[in-house]
Amino acid sequence: MYYPDELVEEIRAANDIVDIVSGYVRLQKKGAGYFGLCPFHNEKSPSFSVSPTKQMFYCFGCGAGGNVYTFLMNYENYSFQEAVKSLADKAGISLPEAEYSAEAKKEADRKSLLLAINKEAARYFYYQLRHPRGRTGLAYLQKRGLTDEIMHRFGLGYADKTGGDLTNYLKSKGYRDKEIIDAGLASADEKHGIHNKFWNRVMFPISDVNHRVIGFGGRVMGEGNPKYLNSPETSVFDKSRNLYGLNFARTARKNHLILCEGYMDVIALHQAGFPQAVASLGTAFTSGQAGLVRRYASQVLLAYDSDDAGVNAALRALDILRQTDLTGKVIDLHPFKDPDELIRQEGAEEFQRRIDGAENGFLFEIRMLERQFSLEDPEERTRFHREIAARMCRFEEAAQRENYIQTIAHKYAIGFENLRSLVNGHAMKTGLTQPLQPVTRTGMNRGGRQKAEDAGRKAQRLMLTYLAEEPGLYEKLRPWLSPEDFTEEFCRKVADQLFRDLSRGKMSPADIISLFREEEEQRAAAELFNTKLAEAETKQEREKAVHDVLVTVKQNSLAYYTARLGSETSALNQVISGKKALEELKKTHISLW
Repeated sequence: MYYPDELVEEIRAANDIVDIVSGYVRLQKKGAGYFGLCPFHNEKSPSFSVSPTKQMFYCFGCGAGGNVYTFLMNYENYSFQEAVKSLADKAGISLPEAEYSAEAKKEADRKSLLLAINKEAARYFYYQLRHPRGRTGLAYLQKRGLTDEIMHRFGLGYADKTGGDLTNYLKSKGYRDKEIIDAGLASADEKHGIHNKFWNRVMFPISDVNHRVIGFGGRVMGEGNPKYLNSPETSVFDKSRNLYGLNFARTARKNHLILCEGYMDVIALHQAGFPQAVASLGTAFTSGQAGLVRRYASQVLLAYDSDDAGVNAALRALDILRQTDLTGKVIDLHPFKDPDELIRQEGAEEFQRRIDGAENGFLFEIRMLERQFSLEDPEERTRFHREIAARMCRFEEAAQRENYIQTIAHKYAIGFENLRSLVNGHAMKTGLTQPLQPVTRTGMNRGGRQKAEDAGRKAQRLMLTYLAEEPGLYEKLRPWLSPEDFTEEFCRKVADQLFRDLSRGKMSPADIISLFREEEEQRAAAELFNTKLAEAETKQEREKAVHDVLVTVKQNSLAYYTARLGSETSALNQVISGKKALEELKKTHISLW
């Protein structure tokens, strides 16, 4: 839901950032600010600062920064709207109700009802596991090495052997037969009437990222099929768009998630100190789940079973991860079947060693491909090399493709140019009219225009930092500088608000950060207000530094609008005023301090 800027700012102002951050990070006051260990990267000495005057946080180690919204979005992995709601609740500020159509309201009420039924069922299963009737399920979980603490954390339960105890309990709470069936907890037929969906099973409540129970998985005790039974899909439970354990893993403070196949693998890993573990829900990994993962991590480590079925599942998952721009790696579990068995046999330290040595996903794929060919046979080896080349064509980025060509050519003794030739040949055959061009490795030969554009972007950000550090500069530079001179969209947006604030004699960095909804832009804005400028020895040197940055900004502005003459009506005025300003700046000394 969209919230007005005025309301967003009211909520931010009502939540002091020091109070909010102190609930997550131990802070110590030093001078005008507070410092602590950064929660976003591992460090031994505090580089994480919180400024009560700027109402901002910034880490001088990893560069994370922003206002109170950014902090919650980073730490809790909230969306911007979720962060607004959380802080509004803390401040006691009412948010506007979303306007629903009659049909939409009916659907929202239906989902709320199903969530309430699932929550009540989870409580019932939890109680049953700890009742004498649940001793079979409890003994099974204890035999698997689970502690009371981890069973409580995941809300594990037990479904009794009787066919109607849960439905009778839920009906005693006021829920009707159809509602219980719609929640996926019961079935009905003419012979037996309404009866439990789950019975004689250890129960695993499945929660969404906000810890709301949306479904269940059940593991049968003793003989019976299926071994694992999941809730059917409902309006609150979509297997393809949820992951088991993600409600905990999303706040694990890791740069990756570990993707497993089963509930027990996830729980065992969490118990062993790997809270970043998740699992798909009885189905193959899907693109919807990959999209969910992207909200919380950029890399996925696959800890699938080490048998052939697990290998095939890993290959399918790697393909989906690649299509979603996620990096995939594979954890080697041999000689053990799954992560649970490895940890029980070898312990957490060994599993960490396997994480550290996880294999690059594409190299794993090629290694599995190698099994299909007899490399002692020249024809088979040639076919293998051609298949490698075909898969190389997936990489559109030249640098990435060339790096893989180099690595694989060396590993399989193909020869760099030989493999590149095969890649180009395949590209031509499959419809790419031009060969895949090699990357230019010099890096510095980008041309004068590109260098000028880079210098212009850097100067714009540096000028904003000067103004943030020395607000008094605004009056001195105002005759020469306007928000229109900031041609980078991000800098223009900051300059618009900053110039308005400075003209009124006030400046609120936290307010400016609130202009942005994307985390990266909030981080970039925070950096503008926390970059330490180089100390100049004399007043003249400081003035020259600012003057040089001002000239670069104006030159970049002039080039930008000159290129748009004839396509933008305002460009001509900007070019005329820009030329005049540059001419005057070359012969004018601006006394800044």
